Amino acid sequence: MADHEEKNLSNEYKELLLSLPKERGWIARHEYQYQGFWCPTADTFQAIVNFQKHFQARDSDIVVASLPKSGTTWLKALTFATVNRHRFDIKNHPLLTSNCHNLVRFFELDLYANNQFPDFSSNFPEPRLFATHIPFPSLGTIKESNCKIVYVCRNPFDTFVSFWYFVNKSRPQSLGQLSLDEAFDRYCQGIGGYGPFWDNILGYWSESLKRPNNVLFFKYEDMKKDVVYHLKRLAKFIDCSFSEEEECNGVFEDIAKLCSFDTMKKLEINKTGTFVMNLEKKSLFRKAEVGDWVNYFTPEMEERMSKLIEEKFGGSGLTFKRIPELPAEWN
Repeated sequence: MADHEEKNLSNEYKELLLSLPKERGWIARHEYQYQGFWCPTADTFQAIVNFQKHFQARDSDIVVASLPKSGTTWLKALTFATVNRHRFDIKNHPLLTSNCHNLVRFFELDLYANNQFPDFSSNFPEPRLFATHIPFPSLGTIKESNCKIVYVCRNPFDTFVSFWYFVNKSRPQSLGQLSLDEAFDRYCQGIGGYGPFWDNILGYWSESLKRPNNVLFFKYEDMKKDVVYHLKRLAKFIDCSFSEEEECNGVFEDIAKLCSFDTMKKLEINKTGTFVMNLEKKSLFRKAEVGDWVNYFTPEMEERMSKLIEEKFGGSGLTFKRIPELPAEWN
């Protein structure tokens, strides 16, 4: 096979890859459709299949799930800090010296990447913390377990802009930059980023309604408004509720500050070096604003996205507020 990103695949996976639909990739030359969603690279596809074949979920596991650029880094940090608050002092916390993606690792981008098969007998204290962008129907043994899944969803308008920026910082120079118009068209077609985005979101949303004790669904915008309230929800959901003494001592606020965008962006550990797929850590931290999409969308783009959201999410009970209001000149 000609693509250099396929060089690490076993012969079995190279053959299987030939049978999959493929499109031009966002961060690699090609991406591949598997089980109805798009794997960003050939290696990611192999990692996902290996994860599905070999990972054995435990009821005590906690999984942070999301679409890319939907608040993943933030939710990883909050979850890690909440679970481990009795192990680490806030002033000497691992989050101050380690990127959170090294503390809560992705199945498909890290643990099973490059044809690795992780040893879960060491360095994974209970409860084990993991992360994924994989859609719910493709989660293997996790679906059948009683583990806790925490999903964060962001308004698709802002998710797209953040994802587009991230991709252009991460694409190899040989692929060139991806224009806003082309990226938007592909996003609305559901191509790329573990999408279609509506299927990824609705898969977890539906499961959170069916099994609220196992799947907790957050909205990024709601978390931005009141992180302490949602931190309490998170702690209770993962069976790590805060005591009255902790609440009186401001532990909520300490964790919220530790995991805040401003704190994490300023840390030296997040300014240099790379994380999964050799992506630069600094590319994780751009603005973290709600409503930044209005600075990039045209009226036509806004109309297309709005109609798409109405079509795909209508009747689901999941809605997205338009933040900010439309510019006056659009009306």
